[in-house]
Amino acid sequence: MSVDLGFGDPPNRWHPVAWMGRAITYGRARLCHGSPVRLFVAGGALTLAVMALAALAGGLVTLAAGALGVAGLALETVALKSTLALRGLARAARGVAAALAAGDLAGARERLGFHLVSRPTATLDVSAVASGAIESVAENLTDSFVAPLLFYLTLGLPGALAYRALNTADTMLGYHDGPLEYFGKLAARLDDLANLIPAPLAGLAIVLAAGHNLRDAWAVMIRDQSQTASPNAGWPMSATAGALAVRLEKPHHYRLGQGRPPAAQDIHRSLTLIGRAAGIALTTAAGIRLII
Repeated sequence: MSVDLGFGDPPNRWHPVAWMGRAITYGRARLCHGSPVRLFVAGGALTLAVMALAALAGGLVTLAAGALGVAGLALETVALKSTLALRGLARAARGVAAALAAGDLAGARERLGFHLVSRPTATLDVSAVASGAIESVAENLTDSFVAPLLFYLTLGLPGALAYRALNTADTMLGYHDGPLEYFGKLAARLDDLANLIPAPLAGLAIVLAAGHNLRDAWAVMIRDQSQTASPNAGWPMSATAGALAVRLEKPHHYRLGQGRPPAAQDIHRSLTLIGRAAGIALTTAAGIRLII
């Protein structure tokens, strides 16, 4: 976490996730056509191929790191950092909060839709915009921090990079629109499967970071985590709703928590909360790593 928050991401031309994204874009342009069966097979093959290449790269870095001593440890740390993405998320969320605080609802909607959510934002009011930003911050604790750490602990750098490739494929392909309904189906299902354990762990980290609201965070998480269509998103989002004593809502889809509607300042509160939760996750992962 300290590396990620302190230095952020390198330029795209040097970032492994950007390379994954370019590979997926290239494959989609050439393979995303034909019958539903063809789309499913082609999209699945693309997803698995990018995952395999990412894992191979992770294996090569691990071998190189093992031969370099202390310098190798630094190399592996930098490679692992590329799978984590808290700083960019925090910057995007602060941008939404700043626009709301300045009374620029249109600008806040635009930033929310461009950087953080895929839902339509043109008609959202202030509390709905704030809710969308907080939900994204909470959900991405799983995707952008806890899951890569867990896969690193269990499968090493190849596992962390393969997970990041899968999550990138899901982000780019996992939609119900047109041919992506079939082309991105395997990526979406595998991503759901990969996060079945990390998501509850992320929720637990948020509960532990909630301080005097720990009991409320736990109660809301246990009660509301199943309300979302995703089997995983509800864990960190409902824990965050309870920890902040706010109501997070996507109209006609779910309502998490029973608190007041969120406002701009609650986006900043969510960032502080998620930062503490990430610290708990990192400390726990480091302790486990020392033991094993």
